[in-house]
Amino acid sequence: MLDLNILAEQTVDMPEAPYHARHFIDGVFADSADGRTSERVSPSHGIVVSQAALGSEAETEAAIRSARAAFDDGRWSGLSGKDRAVILNKVADLIEASEERLAVIETLESGKPISQSRGECGGAADLWRYAASLARTMHGDSHNTLGEDILGVVLKEPIGVVSIITPWNFPFWILSQKLPFALAAGCTCVVKPSEVTPSTTAMLGEMLAEAGLPAGVCNIVLGYGDPVGSLMSTHRDVDMVSFTGSTAVGKRITKSAGDTLKKVALELGGKNPQVIFPDANLDDAADAVTFGVHFNVGQCCNSSSRIIVHEDIADEFVARVVALSRKVVFGNPMHPDTQVGAIVTEEHRSKIDGYVNDAVAAGAEVCLGGGVLDVPGLGNQFYQPTVVRGVTPDMPIVREEVFGPVLTVLTFRDFEEAVALANDSTYGLSAGVWSENVHTCLAFSRKAQAGTVWTNTWMDGFPELAFGGMKESGQGREIGRYGFEEFLEVKSLVMRIGRTRAPWVKTA
Repeated sequence: MLDLNILAEQTVDMPEAPYHARHFIDGVFADSADGRTSERVSPSHGIVVSQAALGSEAETEAAIRSARAAFDDGRWSGLSGKDRAVILNKVADLIEASEERLAVIETLESGKPISQSRGECGGAADLWRYAASLARTMHGDSHNTLGEDILGVVLKEPIGVVSIITPWNFPFWILSQKLPFALAAGCTCVVKPSEVTPSTTAMLGEMLAEAGLPAGVCNIVLGYGDPVGSLMSTHRDVDMVSFTGSTAVGKRITKSAGDTLKKVALELGGKNPQVIFPDANLDDAADAVTFGVHFNVGQCCNSSSRIIVHEDIADEFVARVVALSRKVVFGNPMHPDTQVGAIVTEEHRSKIDGYVNDAVAAGAEVCLGGGVLDVPGLGNQFYQPTVVRGVTPDMPIVREEVFGPVLTVLTFRDFEEAVALANDSTYGLSAGVWSENVHTCLAFSRKAQAGTVWTNTWMDGFPELAFGGMKESGQGREIGRYGFEEFLEVKSLVMRIGRTRAPWVKTA
């Protein structure tokens, strides 16, 4: 057994019965017409956490029809920004009041620690409030320099019906990065959460109804990518698809959506580097690296799964990260002190282990971990904190998204090599740089091919700042004003003042 900080104790009460998640279509909660359901067994506790309706084409068609009708008759898009903001703010209040209920279910479905679920679910209210502020402040442009008889106005209008497809790793937070902004813009929506973590999205449907959202404005269909997500991505009555998930699925959605020329916004994978220069504060950097790779069990698109360390400090820095990783609290997700919980499925745990084993077979050195972790009373759906050195840039463990608590270490000699290694990836989601020299940080930030660059920190985020990636990490942006404007169409309105236009056809 590794010398790790493993916690098996539990302090949070378990639910008395599985949660019953239902579809929410046209303002009505319902089971599937054919009665089909799916069960989610907790990866950390082995109990049935939820029983969810399993949608088919029938439920998906009904949800899309409802969203289409709600958009076309203007029951939502025709409201003032103030009226939409009032409802969004009510939802935010209900989210905060429901934080514990949401967090318990999310922890049991996903395996993440209860403290992180509380932060994710309760903190999502801030996204709803910020979106509400955008609903009231949205505006276009006017141009009064086109001539004394011409006034030009640029309008920003809701794009229409939006399909929102969300993943299992941050089910409530990622939904809240999309849905309130689409609603603030005046769009109507059809939402499909991952079949692995459906419950908090279904619970949000209850809050939307209580807050007074008009029927049909947001519809929730539970089920698998095929047929539910597939139909949501191809249906002619859908104007836009917003998807977060794997790059492979994102590419398929882009191809299928192309048949109807839908707008597609994608937030996909990442293989995010942190570059540590010799003059960095090594204590701060080591702590941030440890957090970056172990947060959410490493099942995070923003995971800092590869570090690029100057060769002069590599040994010292890796030793610091290994020492800190031994102190991270792994174990029972239902204890507030736990920092790293269970892997979401057995299949994913095996995939993580495969990356590590293949790297070792290719000559890499495991400095810490590298195997399944048994937690007393909870089983072996956990993975050891793992640090791997001696890797080369061409290894799959360095190039592909492992999505687990696995850190790889590369070294560099000078600034140019550090930038080259950081950008040597098909992904471009996030990057980090550690140096006490502001010029080094700025120069790296300008050259890094990433949608977000953190300097002397990692994973700080704010509703005001857009999030999204370059290259195969996606297209479009979420949150912030730029993320809000993804859900808007631009229309130019040209108005002639008075009868000043010379006739084109001569009549005399």
